[in-house]
Amino acid sequence: MPGPLPTQALRGGVRCHARRSTPSSRRLFSQGRLSASAVAGAAEAEVQAAQKYCADLVLKYDRPAYTLSTFVPRPVQPFYLALRALNVSLSMIPDTTSSHTIGLMRLQFWRDAVTKALAGAPPKEPVAVLLAAAIADRHEQTQGRARISKRWLTRMIDAREQTLTNDPYPDLAALESYAENTYSTLMYLTLSALPMTSVTADHVASHIGKATGIVAILKGLPLVAFPPPAPRSPQGGGAGGGTKQGAVMLPLDVMAETGVQEEAVFRQGAEAPGLRDAVFTVATRASDHLITVDQMLANLRAGQDVGHAFEHEGEEGHDHPTSPGGVADSAPLQEVNRAFGVYMPAVATRLWLDRLQQVDFDIFQPDLLRSDWRLPWKAYWAFQRRKL
Repeated sequence: MPGPLPTQALRGGVRCHARRSTPSSRRLFSQGRLSASAVAGAAEAEVQAAQKYCADLVLKYDRPAYTLSTFVPRPVQPFYLALRALNVSLSMIPDTTSSHTIGLMRLQFWRDAVTKALAGAPPKEPVAVLLAAAIADRHEQTQGRARISKRWLTRMIDAREQTLTNDPYPDLAALESYAENTYSTLMYLTLSALPMTSVTADHVASHIGKATGIVAILKGLPLVAFPPPAPRSPQGGGAGGGTKQGAVMLPLDVMAETGVQEEAVFRQGAEAPGLRDAVFTVATRASDHLITVDQMLANLRAGQDVGHAFEHEGEEGHDHPTSPGGVADSAPLQEVNRAFGVYMPAVATRLWLDRLQQVDFDIFQPDLLRSDWRLPWKAYWAFQRRKL
């Protein structure tokens, strides 16, 4: 059995691949390059170094996102990498800070960094440097049509505050809200960078993001329940005062319905009464979102609407103008097809749910922590066939 992985490798759905590559042998996807005028606020070498830093960070801690970056249009890849590196950085805060107060300070740093990046004056931090350069590049290359929402960026940061204390989700709807504010929002931002301003495209992204976010919480459940000892300083003091208190990050209503007790999970792990039923209930909600996406795409291909209303339509960021009269019924399908590379996380999420079902929803199975070797070719065929 492999040794334990660091907690930050799974919190918030980011994973560390077990195999390491030397710099000389590592094979990396080719990444889009920024235009020269987009890096006027920073030296080109600094921006390229920032892009390499972000690519390495995502490769190490979120290999599926790195693998799937090749399906994002090349001009958008620097922004995609900056965004995913930001997500990794936020997810690591609980495990790299020694107190709740310092964690809050780190979140505030990222709020300020985002504000400065949008203004073209980022702090000397690689993720912020690349984010600022990529936003400027997309603005230039699209003549201002790619509008990156500060509200969405700060919403991602604000949602992570809950992970500092591991406060439980009161119900499944609260877990979905967290997924919407993190993983769905990551996809909205990527769509904006294409640019793609479509309620239908946003609607599909919302369901995929919710499924991905729910699965992220399930993936991290074992390491949040049994956190490793806090790293010790050379003087022998614990950075966080010893081992952190574990928590079972399942919705309280699901735990009550299935009879799961947190203390029983701490004592019995995978054998805790009702745990597999609770995991099954939560995983089913993620699967339902992917099934909904399948039905939406089928409806669009049949020349129909998606079949149900988008709950966030009309909200800030989703108040896109409707298509003018006379546009063919296939217009929404064309929009979704053009944005299809952004939807590839659905493939990774479905593969993991299939693996979870194969182990009868035993969330502590070590195999669930490993990368799925099938992802690259499964994603390739999904992209080619426009079928998730």
